[in-house]
Amino acid sequence: MTNDKQLHTFRLGTRRSPLAMAQAEEARDRLAQAHGIDPAHIEIVPVTASGDRIQDRALAEIGGKALWTKELDAWLEAGEIDFAVHSAKDVETQRPELFTIGAILPREDVRDVLIGADSIAALPQGAIVGTSAPRRAAQLLHARPDCTVITFRGNVATRLAKLAAGEANATFLAAAGLKRLGESGTGHPLAAEDWLPAPAQAAIMLECRAGDERTRDFLAAVDHSPSRAQVLAERALLAGLGGSCHSPIAVLTQTEGDELVMRAAIYSPDGAEHVTGVARFAADDKRGPAALAADLLSRAVPAITVHFAGA
Repeated sequence: MTNDKQLHTFRLGTRRSPLAMAQAEEARDRLAQAHGIDPAHIEIVPVTASGDRIQDRALAEIGGKALWTKELDAWLEAGEIDFAVHSAKDVETQRPELFTIGAILPREDVRDVLIGADSIAALPQGAIVGTSAPRRAAQLLHARPDCTVITFRGNVATRLAKLAAGEANATFLAAAGLKRLGESGTGHPLAAEDWLPAPAQAAIMLECRAGDERTRDFLAAVDHSPSRAQVLAERALLAGLGGSCHSPIAVLTQTEGDELVMRAAIYSPDGAEHVTGVARFAADDKRGPAALAADLLSRAVPAITVHFAGA
């Protein structure tokens, strides 16, 4: 650690939502601890993202994942912030060359949590379930075609309030988000091996300008190699599939020694069709996820492949 680092104030950009702010605070505190500096040297700069402003429509209908990143991207490009904190699952697969991933923090619990019933099987016949995620909707309808899915958007408190108001019988939330908000005891976690998570779920990504060596060096101190390997592999799978926010994709990646074991599934939006696959490859092998993507698409029916640009 240098005096320069001690004196320099880094500006951390984040969305304003309670979960985003909690993630920003976690990033700030990890960086301060890693460098032995006062957290005051890392200034949190919040922005209201388009995705937070527009709550009445599904993300896929109003511009996709870019709605979570475009304001922070503009600030980062203009030099108004030094790095941005994102939920890795919300960051588009193809990113501007101007930016680079400075760090992936240690990944949290990747599971989804069901709120409103003890399990998928315990949902009442014909249950109305609120979610705006194509993956969750497809997985639910695959397991329980009798259920009806309605759009549920908003932060954790908003979705829980909608559920409490009787707008649906149940909904899903990420276990990691609940833990970061101090609500770990809420709902019933779904086994990740049976209910595969979203790509990069539960991971916090720190992004900075590719040419900003000072910030890249600063962020590298909190980069968690196993989490980075998993997240980059899942993003490589997404790239191979040509997946978008419309595409129902589920994946679980586990680290076994120097290798990754990736289980993935792609669905038709109504859950009627799905294809699954498993691959094992070296942690730094981008060809492994690409090969699994190609295999999944080669076995998928048109009702699935129409939703994937990689087909």
